Amino acid sequence: METIKNTISENLGGPFHALASPENSFSLKEVPDLSGKVAVVTGGSEGIGFGITHTLLSHNISKLFVLSLREEVVDDALNAIEEEFGPEARKKFIWKQCDLSDWVQTGKVAAEIASQTDRIDILFNNAARGIMTRQLNKNGIDLHMASNHFGHVVLTSHLLPTIKEHADKGNTVRIVNTSSNLHAQAPSETEFASVEELNKDYGPQPQYGRSKLANLLYAKWLNAHLKTSHPNIIVNAIHPGIVDTAQTNVHIHEAFPLLGYGMSVGLKPFRKSQFEGCVSAMYAGTMADTGGNYIAPQKVYETPSEKGQDMAMADRLMKLTAEIVEQKTRTESSAKGCPFKED
Repeated sequence: METIKNTISENLGGPFHALASPENSFSLKEVPDLSGKVAVVTGGSEGIGFGITHTLLSHNISKLFVLSLREEVVDDALNAIEEEFGPEARKKFIWKQCDLSDWVQTGKVAAEIASQTDRIDILFNNAARGIMTRQLNKNGIDLHMASNHFGHVVLTSHLLPTIKEHADKGNTVRIVNTSSNLHAQAPSETEFASVEELNKDYGPQPQYGRSKLANLLYAKWLNAHLKTSHPNIIVNAIHPGIVDTAQTNVHIHEAFPLLGYGMSVGLKPFRKSQFEGCVSAMYAGTMADTGGNYIAPQKVYETPSEKGQDMAMADRLMKLTAEIVEQKTRTESSAKGCPFKED
């Protein structure tokens, strides 16, 4: 019965969110004071990302870089922040327009961030293309993988020098990748062996699930490659649960014009709010003291799927990622700070 209650709490909102057993419970009220700290959040102007942004500001983060694509959404977020917390909080919110599927632009944005701060305490790799049909980015790579995985690897790689320098001074730095329990629904033949495999159309949910598998494997890979030389850097992946966001209300209709309405309307009462949906991310970003984990709401250390534990697959994924980014962005990105080195 306890296992069932925890599973329901992990995925559903409202009264279901509160079913977590005491040892697995975590509240946003438990987030520590973040005075003096700097954070970076992708997709931080809406949905789960805004839940993260709001929580960071409410706990006195000193500087917050928010990366997202649409300016009109950012304006709404900034107005909400100022209305609740005042003009000083708004000044802490530094927006960077960024399309994570554009790796050159992402590298440039990361360089801008690094030039504006000498420390990064928390990096939330949160933004994602949701359950939608297969498309390709301008480099000819599946858009789910190009945005959800490749873009975050490029961003993280460019920020790692700043992160390492800060960590090596004795500060704890946490990197959080937003994965999903849907990582278990990645295509069974997933090997991360070639571009041809990446670009095969498996359908909206498997495409999304594969990118979430990549987010999970990257967190495990990066933590494994940093923990000896930079033990103060803690990298984890999280599952947010089923959250009431644009992905579940709007984007799902692109993939499923009819069924999507049933999913968006029928499941709405059971979905987590953006604040419930950010709980596991905030725990991983401020409290987790070990890395390489998969953390579900509220703070459940879950065992991933078999593929989600396959470090040989993680190695193949990162080898392929480095090869593709090097090939596609040699002159403008990889040669200027995107080496994918782990030491």
